[in-house]
Amino acid sequence: MSELLPQDYPAFLQSLKERIRQAQVRAALSVNRELVLLYWQIGREILNRQEQEGWGAKVIDRLAQDLRQAFPQMKGFSPRNLKYMRAFAQAYPEEAFVQQAAAQIPWFHNCLILDRLKDPAEREWYIRACIQHGWSRAILEAQIETGLYRRQGAALTNFARTLPAPQSELAQQVLKDPYNFDFLSLHDEAVERDLERALLEHLQRFMLELGVGFAFVGSQYPLEVDGQDYYLDLLFYHLKLRCYVVVELKMTEFKPEYAGKMNFYLSAVDDLLRHPTDGPTLGLILCKSKRRLTVEYALRDLSKPLGVSSFQLAEALPKELEAALPSVEQLEAELSSDDEQPEAR
Repeated sequence: MSELLPQDYPAFLQSLKERIRQAQVRAALSVNRELVLLYWQIGREILNRQEQEGWGAKVIDRLAQDLRQAFPQMKGFSPRNLKYMRAFAQAYPEEAFVQQAAAQIPWFHNCLILDRLKDPAEREWYIRACIQHGWSRAILEAQIETGLYRRQGAALTNFARTLPAPQSELAQQVLKDPYNFDFLSLHDEAVERDLERALLEHLQRFMLELGVGFAFVGSQYPLEVDGQDYYLDLLFYHLKLRCYVVVELKMTEFKPEYAGKMNFYLSAVDDLLRHPTDGPTLGLILCKSKRRLTVEYALRDLSKPLGVSSFQLAEALPKELEAALPSVEQLEAELSSDDEQPEAR
Protein backbone atom coordinates (compact mmCIF):
# COMPACT_ATOMS: atom_id res chain seq x y z
CA MET A 1 0.00 0.00 0.00
CA SER A 2 2.86 2.36 0.89
CA GLU A 3 4.24 2.37 -2.65
CA LEU A 4 0.88 3.68 -3.92
CA LEU A 5 1.01 6.76 -1.67
CA PRO A 6 2.25 10.15 -2.91
CA GLN A 7 5.83 11.04 -1.95
CA ASP A 8 4.77 13.93 0.25
CA TYR A 9 2.15 11.89 2.09
CA PRO A 10 4.21 11.36 5.31
CA ALA A 11 4.84 15.10 5.65
CA PHE A 12 1.19 15.81 4.97
CA LEU A 13 0.12 13.28 7.62
CA GLN A 14 2.54 14.77 10.15
CA SER A 15 1.23 18.30 9.53
CA LEU A 16 -2.32 17.08 10.04
CA LYS A 17 -1.35 15.42 13.32
CA GLU A 18 0.17 18.68 14.58
CA ARG A 19 -2.89 20.64 13.52
CA ILE A 20 -5.20 18.16 15.26
CA ARG A 21 -3.16 18.33 18.47
CA GLN A 22 -3.30 22.13 18.44
CA ALA A 23 -7.03 22.02 17.82
CA GLN A 24 -7.50 19.65 20.76
CA VAL A 25 -5.97 22.26 23.09
CA ARG A 26 -8.14 25.08 21.76
CA ALA A 27 -11.23 22.86 21.80
CA ALA A 28 -11.31 23.04 25.60
CA LEU A 29 -12.69 26.56 25.18
CA SER A 30 -14.75 26.17 22.03
CA VAL A 31 -15.31 22.51 21.23
CA ASN A 32 -17.78 22.64 18.41
CA ARG A 33 -16.44 25.71 16.63
CA GLU A 34 -12.87 24.43 16.64
CA LEU A 35 -13.93 20.93 15.58
CA VAL A 36 -16.00 22.12 12.63
CA LEU A 37 -13.26 24.52 11.57
CA LEU A 38 -10.70 21.70 11.82
CA TYR A 39 -12.91 19.47 9.67
CA TRP A 40 -13.18 22.26 7.10
CA GLN A 41 -9.40 22.67 7.03
CA ILE A 42 -8.87 18.92 6.59
CA GLY A 43 -11.51 18.86 3.88
CA ARG A 44 -9.87 21.79 2.09
CA GLU A 45 -6.47 20.05 2.15
CA ILE A 46 -7.96 16.83 0.78
CA LEU A 47 -9.86 18.73 -1.89
CA ASN A 48 -6.77 20.68 -2.96
CA ARG A 49 -4.64 17.55 -3.24
CA GLN A 50 -7.32 15.69 -5.14
CA GLU A 51 -7.56 18.54 -7.63
CA GLN A 52 -3.82 19.17 -7.92
CA GLU A 53 -2.33 15.69 -7.50
CA GLY A 54 -5.21 13.39 -8.39
CA TRP A 55 -5.59 11.72 -4.99
CA GLY A 56 -8.06 8.84 -5.15
CA ALA A 57 -10.37 7.09 -2.69
CA LYS A 58 -7.61 4.70 -1.56
CA VAL A 59 -5.55 7.58 -0.20
CA ILE A 60 -8.55 8.82 1.81
CA ASP A 61 -9.06 5.31 3.20
CA ARG A 62 -5.40 5.16 4.25
CA LEU A 63 -5.59 8.66 5.72
CA ALA A 64 -8.62 7.64 7.81
CA GLN A 65 -6.77 4.57 9.06
CA ASP A 66 -3.67 6.54 10.05
CA LEU A 67 -5.61 9.34 11.76
CA ARG A 68 -7.66 6.88 13.80
CA GLN A 69 -4.49 5.11 14.83
CA ALA A 70 -2.85 8.38 15.85
CA PHE A 71 -5.94 9.68 17.69
CA PRO A 72 -7.86 6.61 18.93
CA GLN A 73 -9.79 8.69 21.46
CA MET A 74 -11.26 10.92 18.76
CA LYS A 75 -14.23 9.92 16.66
CA GLY A 76 -14.88 11.34 13.25
CA PHE A 77 -11.96 10.09 11.16
CA SER A 78 -13.80 7.42 9.22
CA PRO A 79 -13.48 7.45 5.42
CA ARG A 80 -17.12 8.50 5.20
CA ASN A 81 -16.60 11.47 7.50
CA LEU A 82 -13.44 12.53 5.66
CA LYS A 83 -15.52 12.63 2.48
CA TYR A 84 -18.04 14.83 4.32
CA MET A 85 -15.16 17.13 5.25
CA ARG A 86 -14.17 17.36 1.60
CA ALA A 87 -17.78 18.08 0.57
CA PHE A 88 -18.04 20.64 3.39
CA ALA A 89 -14.95 22.51 2.15
CA GLN A 90 -16.21 22.34 -1.42
CA ALA A 91 -19.62 23.74 -0.44
CA TYR A 92 -18.16 26.61 1.64
CA PRO A 93 -14.86 27.76 0.11
CA GLU A 94 -14.69 30.93 2.25
CA GLU A 95 -13.18 30.36 5.69
CA ALA A 96 -14.83 33.52 7.03
CA PHE A 97 -18.28 32.09 6.39
CA VAL A 98 -17.33 28.85 8.12
CA GLN A 99 -16.06 30.71 11.17
CA GLN A 100 -19.02 33.09 11.40
CA ALA A 101 -21.84 30.70 10.46
CA ALA A 102 -21.27 27.01 9.71
CA ALA A 103 -18.95 26.47 12.68
CA GLN A 104 -21.62 27.84 15.02
CA ILE A 105 -23.81 24.74 14.55
CA PRO A 106 -22.93 21.09 15.31
CA TRP A 107 -21.06 19.06 12.71
CA PHE A 108 -23.89 16.62 12.08
CA HIS A 109 -26.26 19.54 11.49
CA ASN A 110 -23.87 20.56 8.72
CA CYS A 111 -23.78 17.02 7.34
CA LEU A 112 -27.58 16.91 7.26
CA ILE A 113 -27.71 20.23 5.38
CA LEU A 114 -25.08 18.99 2.90
CA ASP A 115 -27.05 15.79 2.29
CA ARG A 116 -30.50 17.30 1.90
CA LEU A 117 -29.87 20.65 0.21
CA LYS A 118 -28.01 21.68 -2.93
CA ASP A 119 -28.80 25.39 -3.27
CA PRO A 120 -26.11 27.53 -1.53
CA ALA A 121 -28.59 30.24 -0.49
CA GLU A 122 -30.92 27.65 1.02
CA ARG A 123 -28.07 25.99 2.89
CA GLU A 124 -26.99 29.32 4.35
CA TRP A 125 -30.59 30.15 5.36
CA TYR A 126 -30.95 26.93 7.36
CA ILE A 127 -27.55 27.39 9.00
CA ARG A 128 -28.47 30.88 10.18
CA ALA A 129 -31.93 29.67 11.28
CA CYS A 130 -30.25 26.98 13.40
CA ILE A 131 -28.05 29.61 15.03
CA GLN A 132 -30.97 31.93 15.67
CA HIS A 133 -33.44 29.35 17.01
CA GLY A 134 -31.15 26.67 18.47
CA TRP A 135 -32.79 23.85 16.53
CA SER A 136 -31.97 20.28 17.44
CA ARG A 137 -31.02 17.98 14.59
CA ALA A 138 -34.49 16.42 14.60
CA ILE A 139 -36.18 19.82 14.33
CA LEU A 140 -33.78 20.89 11.58
CA GLU A 141 -34.61 17.73 9.64
CA ALA A 142 -38.34 18.36 10.06
CA GLN A 143 -38.01 21.96 8.90
CA ILE A 144 -36.10 20.87 5.80
CA GLU A 145 -38.62 18.14 5.00
CA THR A 146 -41.53 20.58 5.22
CA GLY A 147 -39.74 23.16 3.06
CA LEU A 148 -39.66 25.95 5.63
CA TYR A 149 -37.24 27.99 3.48
CA ARG A 150 -39.87 28.43 0.78
CA ARG A 151 -42.84 28.77 3.15
CA GLN A 152 -41.39 31.38 5.50
CA GLY A 153 -42.67 34.87 4.74
CA ALA A 154 -44.85 33.63 1.87
CA ALA A 155 -48.28 34.52 3.31
CA LEU A 156 -50.41 37.01 1.37
CA THR A 157 -50.60 40.14 3.53
CA ASN A 158 -51.17 43.89 3.49
CA PHE A 159 -48.37 44.50 6.02
CA ALA A 160 -46.31 46.70 3.69
CA ARG A 161 -49.18 49.19 3.59
CA THR A 162 -50.53 48.94 7.15
CA LEU A 163 -47.32 48.69 9.22
CA PRO A 164 -44.15 50.83 9.39
CA ALA A 165 -41.23 49.45 7.36
CA PRO A 166 -39.14 47.70 10.03
CA GLN A 167 -42.14 46.07 11.69
CA SER A 168 -43.82 45.15 8.39
CA GLU A 169 -40.76 43.23 7.20
CA LEU A 170 -40.45 41.33 10.49
CA ALA A 171 -44.17 40.58 10.61
CA GLN A 172 -44.05 39.26 7.03
CA GLN A 173 -41.26 36.85 7.96
CA VAL A 174 -43.23 35.61 10.97
CA LEU A 175 -46.02 34.18 8.79
CA LYS A 176 -45.77 31.18 6.46
CA ASP A 177 -47.67 29.72 3.56
CA PRO A 178 -48.74 27.01 3.62
CA TYR A 179 -48.76 25.87 7.25
CA ASN A 180 -47.99 22.19 7.60
CA PHE A 181 -50.37 20.37 9.96
CA ASP A 182 -49.36 16.88 8.91
CA PHE A 183 -49.52 15.85 12.57
CA LEU A 184 -53.32 16.08 12.25
CA SER A 185 -55.68 13.74 10.44
CA LEU A 186 -59.21 15.05 9.92
CA HIS A 187 -62.13 13.80 7.85
CA ASP A 188 -63.28 15.69 4.79
CA GLU A 189 -66.44 16.77 6.59
CA ALA A 190 -64.54 18.21 9.57
CA VAL A 191 -65.49 21.77 10.58
CA GLU A 192 -63.54 24.63 12.15
CA ARG A 193 -64.13 23.48 15.71
CA ASP A 194 -62.73 20.03 14.82
CA LEU A 195 -59.57 21.67 13.47
CA GLU A 196 -59.27 23.94 16.50
CA ARG A 197 -59.75 21.05 18.91
CA ALA A 198 -57.13 18.96 17.09
CA LEU A 199 -54.59 21.80 17.11
CA LEU A 200 -55.07 22.32 20.83
CA GLU A 201 -54.60 18.60 21.44
CA HIS A 202 -51.26 18.88 19.63
CA LEU A 203 -50.41 22.34 20.95
CA GLN A 204 -46.67 21.71 21.18
CA ARG A 205 -46.45 20.65 17.52
CA PHE A 206 -48.73 23.53 16.55
CA MET A 207 -46.53 26.06 18.35
CA LEU A 208 -43.44 24.61 16.67
CA GLU A 209 -45.08 25.08 13.27
CA LEU A 210 -46.10 28.65 14.10
CA GLY A 211 -42.48 29.46 14.90
CA VAL A 212 -40.41 31.12 17.60
CA GLY A 213 -41.97 33.99 19.53
CA PHE A 214 -45.62 32.94 19.71
CA ALA A 215 -47.15 32.74 23.21
CA PHE A 216 -50.56 31.08 23.48
CA VAL A 217 -53.21 33.26 25.13
CA GLY A 218 -56.40 31.26 24.61
CA SER A 219 -58.95 29.58 22.35
CA GLN A 220 -62.49 30.84 21.80
CA TYR A 221 -61.27 33.99 23.53
CA PRO A 222 -64.30 36.12 24.47
CA LEU A 223 -64.77 39.75 23.48
CA GLU A 224 -67.81 41.85 24.35
CA VAL A 225 -68.62 44.58 21.84
CA ASP A 226 -71.76 46.71 22.07
CA GLY A 227 -73.46 44.20 24.34
CA GLN A 228 -72.72 41.28 22.00
CA ASP A 229 -70.35 38.38 22.69
CA TYR A 230 -67.75 37.44 20.08
CA TYR A 231 -65.19 34.64 20.26
CA LEU A 232 -61.74 34.54 18.67
CA ASP A 233 -60.73 31.08 17.46
CA LEU A 234 -57.15 31.43 18.72
CA LEU A 235 -55.35 34.34 20.34
CA PHE A 236 -51.56 34.62 20.63
CA TYR A 237 -49.06 37.25 21.72
CA HIS A 238 -45.84 37.55 19.74
CA LEU A 239 -42.92 38.30 22.04
CA LYS A 240 -40.63 39.79 19.39
CA LEU A 241 -43.25 41.83 17.56
CA ARG A 242 -44.80 42.85 20.91
CA CYS A 243 -48.34 42.53 19.67
CA TYR A 244 -51.40 40.28 19.77
CA VAL A 245 -52.02 37.90 16.89
CA VAL A 246 -55.57 36.74 16.15
CA VAL A 247 -55.87 33.45 14.22
CA GLU A 248 -59.12 32.45 12.56
CA LEU A 249 -59.55 28.92 11.18
CA LYS A 250 -61.57 28.16 8.06
CA MET A 251 -62.12 24.66 6.65
CA THR A 252 -63.10 26.16 3.29
CA GLU A 253 -61.55 28.20 0.52
CA PHE A 254 -60.94 31.84 1.42
CA LYS A 255 -63.93 34.15 0.99
CA PRO A 256 -63.74 37.97 0.92
CA GLU A 257 -66.12 38.32 3.88
CA TYR A 258 -63.57 36.56 6.10
CA ALA A 259 -61.29 39.61 5.80
CA GLY A 260 -64.03 42.02 6.86
CA LYS A 261 -64.83 39.97 9.95
CA MET A 262 -61.14 39.73 10.88
CA ASN A 263 -60.76 43.50 10.45
CA PHE A 264 -63.56 43.92 13.00
CA TYR A 265 -61.84 41.54 15.44
CA LEU A 266 -58.54 43.40 15.14
CA SER A 267 -60.20 46.74 15.90
CA ALA A 268 -61.85 45.21 18.96
CA VAL A 269 -58.60 43.66 20.26
CA ASP A 270 -56.75 46.93 19.73
CA ASP A 271 -59.35 48.76 21.84
CA LEU A 272 -60.05 46.13 24.52
CA LEU A 273 -56.76 44.23 25.02
CA ARG A 274 -53.87 46.11 23.48
CA HIS A 275 -51.52 47.90 25.87
CA PRO A 276 -50.32 51.39 24.86
CA THR A 277 -46.80 50.01 24.33
CA ASP A 278 -47.99 47.10 22.16
CA GLY A 279 -47.77 47.15 18.38
CA PRO A 280 -50.88 46.91 16.20
CA THR A 281 -52.68 43.58 16.47
CA LEU A 282 -52.07 41.22 13.55
CA GLY A 283 -54.64 38.93 11.97
CA LEU A 284 -54.01 35.56 10.30
CA ILE A 285 -56.77 33.72 8.45
CA LEU A 286 -55.88 30.06 7.94
CA CYS A 287 -57.94 28.54 5.13
CA LYS A 288 -58.04 25.16 3.45
CA SER A 289 -57.25 26.91 0.16
CA LYS A 290 -57.16 30.37 -1.38
CA ARG A 291 -57.04 32.23 -4.69
CA ARG A 292 -54.36 34.90 -4.85
CA LEU A 293 -56.30 37.62 -6.67
CA THR A 294 -59.34 37.19 -4.43
CA VAL A 295 -57.16 37.61 -1.35
CA GLU A 296 -55.38 40.64 -2.78
CA TYR A 297 -58.66 42.41 -3.56
CA ALA A 298 -60.06 41.55 -0.11
CA LEU A 299 -57.02 43.00 1.70
CA ARG A 300 -56.35 45.99 -0.55
CA ASP A 301 -58.36 48.66 1.26
CA LEU A 302 -58.37 47.28 4.80
CA SER A 303 -56.71 49.44 7.44
CA LYS A 304 -55.67 46.63 9.80
CA PRO A 305 -52.60 44.38 9.24
CA LEU A 306 -53.94 41.05 8.01
CA GLY A 307 -52.48 37.95 6.37
CA VAL A 308 -54.02 34.92 4.68
CA SER A 309 -52.40 31.49 4.45
CA SER A 310 -53.50 28.00 3.59
CA PHE A 311 -52.78 24.85 5.58
CA GLN A 312 -52.03 21.24 4.73
CA LEU A 313 -53.38 18.25 6.64
CA ALA A 314 -52.33 14.63 6.68
CA GLU A 315 -54.48 12.53 4.39
CA ALA A 316 -57.23 10.72 6.29
CA LEU A 317 -59.48 7.80 5.41
CA PRO A 318 -63.14 8.65 4.76
CA LYS A 319 -65.37 7.80 7.70
CA GLU A 320 -67.21 5.17 5.65
CA LEU A 321 -63.97 3.31 4.88
CA GLU A 322 -62.60 3.79 8.39
CA ALA A 323 -65.79 2.29 9.84
CA ALA A 324 -65.35 -0.79 7.66
CA LEU A 325 -61.87 -1.47 9.02
CA PRO A 326 -61.37 -3.58 12.16
CA SER A 327 -60.46 -1.79 15.36
CA VAL A 328 -57.22 -2.39 17.26
CA GLU A 329 -59.15 -4.46 19.81
CA GLN A 330 -60.68 -6.61 17.07
CA LEU A 331 -57.29 -7.21 15.49
CA GLU A 332 -55.77 -8.21 18.84
CA ALA A 333 -58.65 -10.59 19.51
CA GLU A 334 -58.26 -12.16 16.07
CA LEU A 335 -54.53 -12.61 16.53
CA SER A 336 -55.07 -14.18 19.95
CA SER A 337 -57.54 -16.67 18.53
CA ASP A 338 -55.07 -17.60 15.78
CA ASP A 339 -52.37 -18.24 18.37
CA GLU A 340 -54.64 -20.72 20.14
CA GLN A 341 -55.23 -22.81 16.97
CA PRO A 342 -53.16 -26.04 16.72
CA GLU A 343 -50.39 -26.06 14.12
CA ALA A 344 -51.16 -27.68 10.77
CA ARG A 345 -49.53 -31.03 10.26
